Amino acid sequence: MKTGLLLFFLVCSFFTGFAQITPPAVTVDTLRTQDDLIPEKDTSNVQVKEIQSYATRFVPRKASLYAAILPGMGQVYNRDYWKLPLVYGGFVGLALAIDFYDDQYREARSELFALLESDDPNGVSPRNLTQDQLRSIIDDTRRERDFYMVMTAVFYFLQIAEAHISAHLKEFKLNPDLRVKIEPSFEQPQFENYRAGLSIKLKF
Repeated sequence: MKTGLLLFFLVCSFFTGFAQITPPAVTVDTLRTQDDLIPEKDTSNVQVKEIQSYATRFVPRKASLYAAILPGMGQVYNRDYWKLPLVYGGFVGLALAIDFYDDQYREARSELFALLESDDPNGVSPRNLTQDQLRSIIDDTRRERDFYMVMTAVFYFLQIAEAHISAHLKEFKLNPDLRVKIEPSFEQPQFENYRAGLSIKLKF
């Protein structure tokens, strides 16, 4: 009985070991990379468009240079043609003011010299002006003339600065992705009343 039982277990163990299937060995290709496992995309129908930068259309340095060489040319470069009458009108107005006060200055000085060289230095000029009055007119007209000369130089540099700044601001006007908005804003800090104001929002 024990021998038959032992024989039965041996037969079962043999068939169980024979029935086990050894899986085939897996061969790993060491030359394949991770990129080989990613499927390639068909890019034949993909259209790539080159986007031209809006900022390259107006160069601030060029606008400043043109305005320095010839006043108003910076505004023409920026295509702000409506600013040309303002630029040249300003120069013409300043030049007329300088010319007016310079004429007054020269006339008063000529009368003063004529009065000093006359037989009666304490008399009056052809316009019935004394020496003191003529000297006061000379000082006033010379001061006004010099002031408008300085203003002409200031206006010259202002039109250069305006051309430079306008070229920078052209980016906001030309690029559709850029927006500048001024909107009302309301906020209520903790334990305080409402606050109202304006907020500037930049969209890129």
